[in-house]
Amino acid sequence: MKTLLFINLAATLFMTGLIWMVQVVHYPLFADVGTEEFGAYHRAHNRLITLVVFPAMVVELVTAILLVTRMPEGTPTALAWVGLALVALIWLSTVFVQVPHHSQLASGFSESIHRSLVAGNWIRTAAWSVRSVVVFWLLVALTRAVSPQ
Repeated sequence: MKTLLFINLAATLFMTGLIWMVQVVHYPLFADVGTEEFGAYHRAHNRLITLVVFPAMVVELVTAILLVTRMPEGTPTALAWVGLALVALIWLSTVFVQVPHHSQLASGFSESIHRSLVAGNWIRTAAWSVRSVVVFWLLVALTRAVSPQ
């Protein structure tokens, strides 16, 4: 169980750090690429970021599902459900907010779509930040439950 939780924590912390970098650095810099170069830049971004993000998101999702079904007696199963709900929120935001904005930007830079992309990404940034706390809290609770004080 601890191994599963450590894998989940690692995926969550990785994605939390990555989403903050994307939110504060990468997405805002889209505006500075230049109109003529933006299409090629955006296509490269989509291809490369998927290689980094997708495996970690899948690991996080699978381990979050397993955690809700395998939390041992005496640990806060409700907290595991909160963590899974946050993963669901992240995936829903990705599919219904971020992907459509990226699809619109694929045809060229738009200041209004870019603003919406950055604003909408705060949902994922906040959710991953809260998830980091939740999963760490689960680890502390599990450690206390299986280790005598």
